[in-house]
Amino acid sequence: MEQLNRIELRGVVGSVRMANVSGKNVANFTMATSRAYTKKDNTAVIETEWHNVAAWEGGKIQQLDMIEKGAKLFVVGRLVYRKWVGSDGIERVDAEVQAATVEPVEETLSSQMS
Repeated sequence: MEQLNRIELRGVVGSVRMANVSGKNVANFTMATSRAYTKKDNTAVIETEWHNVAAWEGGKIQQLDMIEKGAKLFVVGRLVYRKWVGSDGIERVDAEVQAATVEPVEETLSSQMS
């Protein structure tokens, strides 16, 4: 059985925190993805999910300067869960996308018209 841990996100960057860890640049940022649909009663609904993403410079990610608040990006990576214990003694779990590629999303004519 082949195993796969892959996630693809196309959305908008929220907050960004750049850092240098052991000589390597990393961008830790949040990314919003939205889904629009209509309920049975014809009510329009937009659901927005926020994702934590880490992108390390190097390999397929050469420039982190495209990662800025409001940027529309396409991210491919893998999902990683981290367990930690807070100062209150409660164990918590965070999910993070470790980006393998980060690309800007080009606006198409049809999306600009709507």
